[in-house]
Amino acid sequence: MIVIVGLGNPGKNYENTVHNLGFMALDYFAEKNGFDFTKNKFSSLMAEKVIDGEKVILLKPQTFMNLSGKAVEEIKNLYKLDGSKILLLSDDIDLNFADIRIRAKGSAGTHNGLRDIVKRIGEDFPRIRIGAGRPESGDLASYVLSKMSNEKLDILSGVFEKINGAIIKFINKKSVNGIDVNNL
Repeated sequence: MIVIVGLGNPGKNYENTVHNLGFMALDYFAEKNGFDFTKNKFSSLMAEKVIDGEKVILLKPQTFMNLSGKAVEEIKNLYKLDGSKILLLSDDIDLNFADIRIRAKGSAGTHNGLRDIVKRIGEDFPRIRIGAGRPESGDLASYVLSKMSNEKLDILSGVFEKINGAIIKFINKKSVNGIDVNNL
């Protein structure tokens, strides 16, 4: 079993915001691969299906970003999952907009949602970070909760297609090691 978690904030007010890049990438993957978010479980919207003989569960925590670890901890404990079977998708303000970084494990960096997950399950889980960039000026909290321009949303379709490829490789290989976003 593999669990893929997209981070974001629930509700219409947060759609297409910088902080919801994880939700957006997961929605793209779900649409491309025939998943439907029809369940409410693990404090999340949930979808599941079998891909190439592997049960894959998609989660969009509904706890708001800073408490995302609750959902991840619930599913990890129930299924007694090793952290390497949980792939996390999130925004990253420390990456240029639309850049992608894949890591097998690591710290939370400056991301409060990741910080809550690390606090609850440790650092040993793979993640795909999606570059959100930093604001040229102004408050960081306002920036990550702001709506993205149509121009940025257009750019993201190519980014999400690459992430879709990375997720499929993760499901097949069961690891992010060796997945090169430049070759997707």
